Amino acid sequence: MFRSVACEIPILLRNVQKTGAKVAANNYATEATAELKPFKLHRLDSGPASSTTVTKEDAIKYYTQMQTIRRIETAAGNLYKEKIIRGFCHLYSGQEACAVGMKAAMKPQDNIISAYRVHGWTYLMGVSPLGVLAELTGRQSGCARGKGGSMHMYAPNFYGGNGIVGAQVPLGAGVALACKYKENGGVCLALYGDGAANQGQVFEAYNMAYLWKLPCIFVCENNGYGMGTSAERAASNTDYYTRGDALPGIWVDGMDVLSVRTAFQFAIDYAVKNGPLVMEVFTYRYSGHSMSDPGTSYRTREEIQEVRQKRDPITSFKDRIINEFGLVTADELKAVDNTVRKEVDEATNKAKSDKEIPLEELWTDVYSNNLDPKIRGTIGFNLAHIHKNKGVNH
Repeated sequence: MFRSVACEIPILLRNVQKTGAKVAANNYATEATAELKPFKLHRLDSGPASSTTVTKEDAIKYYTQMQTIRRIETAAGNLYKEKIIRGFCHLYSGQEACAVGMKAAMKPQDNIISAYRVHGWTYLMGVSPLGVLAELTGRQSGCARGKGGSMHMYAPNFYGGNGIVGAQVPLGAGVALACKYKENGGVCLALYGDGAANQGQVFEAYNMAYLWKLPCIFVCENNGYGMGTSAERAASNTDYYTRGDALPGIWVDGMDVLSVRTAFQFAIDYAVKNGPLVMEVFTYRYSGHSMSDPGTSYRTREEIQEVRQKRDPITSFKDRIINEFGLVTADELKAVDNTVRKEVDEATNKAKSDKEIPLEELWTDVYSNNLDPKIRGTIGFNLAHIHKNKGVNH
């Protein structure tokens, strides 16, 4: 049961005094100082700040974003079990603070490219929950009109999920090269998992980015398991932030949204001024590698439950912003929960009932700028290239 607002005010004020928060006329904190878990550094004399400020607006925004991603993933898992989503489906549940923290640090000209666990990133980069869920169900309201599915979603400055392990990393270096060429002050975050960290192309991208001083941030989202193999069994060096050799690196607790935000504010500024660096975002996934993996044959249910109880990014943040910082009340977050639940439930229902695209739309929008009026079909170079949805962002 939630305490009344009147009961919460004295508790909030005591916490405000402890955190040195700013207080509004209504006796609620509007800003607080958060101490962060220590970062680990490689080839850096100094790193991100050990504390940060968080406003009430920030707190509600980050909580809403993480809760929305969790709800989207829960809905996706249920749709897959109902066989409404087919094919591959990789969930991000447990890793929400990684994406939300990175996005909070990004500037409008910054870019991101990732592997296939990207439903949450798609939402953060501007696609509605309906655009994500309808894409998963293969329906026309999807962000790629249902033609991309779980692994191939895109949005402005978001170069998608990529299905080939590690292949997105050199592409991310290329996006960073474009930023340098255009002199727009942007960077590219090239995300990959610990399971892809031993790919040769990752190290080739490190090397080229270092030589050309590209504004590229190589981000290893270390969730402990590459498919069904633990990091300790797969890698001789599990300190992924050190594996760029000459590239500097930073380790950050990926279950703390404020630590991730602070680390990437530092990293983005560094990359623009100096060139590439490697980030290890230490996190955990609750589901299996994909929906076809129960996720319990190579780890125990007790391990998963312990992380949920002690390190969950949403409940931990909720506790801090209510009890430590005094920025929000439990009732305010309950209202957020209800709003998010309603939005995702409505999107889920629409994604189930929405129409599929007609057959003739399967070969539209193949290229952004097609240099030839025809594209290859199954029996020859005979299909007219048609732009039907250029610039559409659901």
